[in-house]
Amino acid sequence: MRFEVLGPLQVRTDQGALITVREPKVRALLADLLAHHGRPISADRLVDDLWGEAVPGNPVNTLQTKVSQLRRALELAEPGGRELVVHRPAGYLLQIPDGALDSGRFAALTLQARRMPDAHGRVPLLREALALWRGPAFAEFRDHAFAQPAAIRLDEQRLTAVEELAGIRLELGEHRSLADELGDLVREHPLRDRLRAVHMQSLYRSGRQAEALESYRELTEHLADELGLDPGPELVALHGAILRQDPDLVPDPTPTAPSVHAARMPGPDVADAAPRTNLPAASTDLIGRGQDVVQVRGLLASGRLVTLTGPGGVGKTRLALAAAEAARDAFPDGTWLIELAAETVRTGGTADVATAVADVLGIRDHAAGDPPSSRTEDRLAHALGTRRLLLVLDNCEHLVQPVADLAEFLLRHAPGLRILATSREPLAISGETLHAVEPLRESDAVQLFAARAAAAAPGFALGPGNADAVALVCERLDGMPLALELAAARVRALGVHELAERLRDRFRLLNAGRRDAPARHQTLRAVIDWSWGLLTNSERSVLSRLAVFAGGCTLPAAEEVCAAQDVPADDVLDVVTRLVDRSLVTVLNSEDGPRYRMLESIAAYSLERLDEAGETRAARRRHRVHYTELAERAEPWLYGPDQRRWLRRLDSDSANLRSALADATSGSSLDGGADGDADLAPAPRKPSTGAT
Repeated sequence: MRFEVLGPLQVRTDQGALITVREPKVRALLADLLAHHGRPISADRLVDDLWGEAVPGNPVNTLQTKVSQLRRALELAEPGGRELVVHRPAGYLLQIPDGALDSGRFAALTLQARRMPDAHGRVPLLREALALWRGPAFAEFRDHAFAQPAAIRLDEQRLTAVEELAGIRLELGEHRSLADELGDLVREHPLRDRLRAVHMQSLYRSGRQAEALESYRELTEHLADELGLDPGPELVALHGAILRQDPDLVPDPTPTAPSVHAARMPGPDVADAAPRTNLPAASTDLIGRGQDVVQVRGLLASGRLVTLTGPGGVGKTRLALAAAEAARDAFPDGTWLIELAAETVRTGGTADVATAVADVLGIRDHAAGDPPSSRTEDRLAHALGTRRLLLVLDNCEHLVQPVADLAEFLLRHAPGLRILATSREPLAISGETLHAVEPLRESDAVQLFAARAAAAAPGFALGPGNADAVALVCERLDGMPLALELAAARVRALGVHELAERLRDRFRLLNAGRRDAPARHQTLRAVIDWSWGLLTNSERSVLSRLAVFAGGCTLPAAEEVCAAQDVPADDVLDVVTRLVDRSLVTVLNSEDGPRYRMLESIAAYSLERLDEAGETRAARRRHRVHYTELAERAEPWLYGPDQRRWLRRLDSDSANLRSALADATSGSSLDGGADGDADLAPAPRKPSTGAT
């Protein structure tokens, strides 16, 4: 079991499932035990911490009740959880290892980073440590006296780690990013000399000398007005160095290895005048992806191939561009975008992908001394040499094998190269690190929709009169950024309430996107068409049949409902696994094993395809039979010792059970008819080894 205090208090199972502890006093009790991690707290102290002067009539018994409630909540979440709350002569104690507490993991990672001799090795560890933070420590208990010492200590440790990371990044050449990132933090903590020094140096190295001097002036006035002090000697020395433009403030740039086979980009003869990137400038704010940008940058610092995966329209390209832009200072030879979904790279082999990369980098097809038969990828690798640059390979899913072959080849032969790929499925080669781009959280989805709607419909504003309708739109569209933007464009004509009502026919409604968007992103249907076109026949069959499930399904259910003559039951697992890899199906781990789910838009699209294939009645009949048998199997166990397990299982499939019941009573899927009876013959499979 894991406990999280670096932000709002959270408890999770070892599998990551969130545990709900609702009762305020029980949450406060848990927070108090975590704030004193490793030390028992007396009953009198706990009573004082939880109730203060409003002591209940029988404080000891009341405290014991709260302890019992906490133990019960932990036990329901994971067997043996109640044993974590122990009572000793000195008081109550939450007996968990340091690694089970996010603040403990934070301390371990920062200590490990400080022991690393190499600055490059410290960066990913510090990034990983800081990524654990979700807000102020003990966020909801900061006004409680029992939490304040721990919260203050943790906040101080966080700031120290931020300063350490910023100092390393400055020395690694990331001054442009730091100049923007540290501004708010310096204003929030104006008296931290180390933080201000790094910010001033970042501003100076970015060509913003006046802002660096202004930062020093603000500090001087603040110290004089508030404390009657002058800045410390290190900041005074830095200020003087900036005034005289000391050459030591700007380190020598990292030399770039010459290449006889390549020019960086077409342009002037002076190499330094050539552009170092072709990344497009963002035209709108990136909403809800701040933490993702930080995590992707951390992955690029520690790994050479990072692949952003996720369904179409989730924002992989936008996140990749933001992360690449934020990391530009770490790549002195540039950050380059290669758009593999362009018409010229829709098909082909490794040589075609290599040609697309070479064209962007301005590398000639042949140079003097090259044998005419040399491969494009060989010339590309030789031209890259030891250059330190980042390639952003966008939309790799339709060219996975050639992209994977080229990436593997270039990474072996160009040690300074790093690759950031976006794809609806992994490249699946050695050294690849995956970052799954998830749909936006509800609050971020609402913020994105409101911002885009306000841009499309002047005068629109989120408020009490439309908040529920906006939340419904965001929920129905799964928090998918592209779908939300397509929907926001309709607000001007429909308003939010009519928009929410008409989402029942989402593919007709969301059929007009930006004119400058690629064709595959101009309508909601086009987004899913692109993925559908990359599937095999068996993958299409299983995906469309999975759409009859409500609220997801277990693997045995998928094997029974999705199997037919074209896809034997024993093959369903392999097909579902490929659909998970292609980001069309998500998998959630539960106590009864994995459950497979689809986004609502993908499910709606797949149901249409199921209708087109004439399989709807057959698939719904198999679904109805499976859940009828599940209910019949469960009935004898609902009053015995195994009651809890079966109730939990029925509860997880309650939506499917209701759907099967509605199907059986509506008469809409009665047996017979010409649209699927032949498909009801049992599919070949191995004998069952037990109950599903």
